Amino acid sequence: MIELLRAASLSDVPHGFAGRRGGVSTGVHAGLNVGLGSADERQAVLHNRDLARDALLPGAALVTVRQVHSADVVTVTGPIDEAERPAADAMVTDRPGLILGILTADCVPVLLADRKAGVVGAAHAGWKGAIAGVTDNTLASMEKLGARRDQISAAIGPCIGRTSYEVTSDFARHFEEQDAENSRFFSTGREGHCQFDIAAYVAARLAIAGVGRVEMLDEDTYSQPDRFYSYRRSCHRDEASYGRQISMIAVG
Repeated sequence: MIELLRAASLSDVPHGFAGRRGGVSTGVHAGLNVGLGSADERQAVLHNRDLARDALLPGAALVTVRQVHSADVVTVTGPIDEAERPAADAMVTDRPGLILGILTADCVPVLLADRKAGVVGAAHAGWKGAIAGVTDNTLASMEKLGARRDQISAAIGPCIGRTSYEVTSDFARHFEEQDAENSRFFSTGREGHCQFDIAAYVAARLAIAGVGRVEMLDEDTYSQPDRFYSYRRSCHRDEASYGRQISMIAVG
C-alpha cells in the first residue's frame, strides 16, 4: 500500500507526501521510486508515478519539473509532457485536474494552498534553492494568480532532520552572513562541523514572508530507510543510486 502523509493545515485540499512504501521498483530503489534521473528501470519509475497519481486523484494529470536546485517557479496551466519539463524547482496553478509533484530525497518539499483563491503551489527547497528564495518566489507567483499570503497554508514534508544533517562551519557561515539570526538553525557538532535544521529554516522563511499557517511534519528521511529515500544515506552506504519520493497537491 502506498503511504500518503497528510498535513492538518491542508486537510481539505487534495495533497499527500508519499514515501517509498508501495510501488514496483526493486533493489536499492525498492518501493515507490518516482525519480526519472535515478538508475532505476524507466518503466518501473513511470508506473510508480501513475500509482502515486492515482493514490491522490485518479485520472488527473501529474505535472513535474526538471529540478535544478534553483529559485525558479513555473505557472502551470495544463499538462506538461515528461520530455518537455522545464528547469525549475517550484510550480503554482489555479487549474483543477492538475497535480503538482515535487521530488525529494532529503531536500525539503513544501506544499502550499490558498483555499479561498483556489491556488496551490509546490516547492523543492534544497539548501541552494532555500537560501536563494524559492519559497518567496513561489508565494509571489501564487499572488499573481490571486492568492493572499495571510490566507495561504504551507506544509513542510519529510526531509533530512537536524540530527542527520551534518554540515561544515563554513557552510553555516554562508547562512549567517545572509542573516545573523540564521545561527539558530545550526547546533554544535564535531569539531569544524554543526547540525543544520533545514526544515526549520524553510519554515521561518515562510513565516517571515507572511504565510498564514506553517506546519512541519517532522519526519526525518535519513533515519527511516523503510519509509523514505535519502540521498545522504545512500552516499554513506556507497550505494550506486538512490530513489526519490514525491509530494503532491492539487486544486480542490
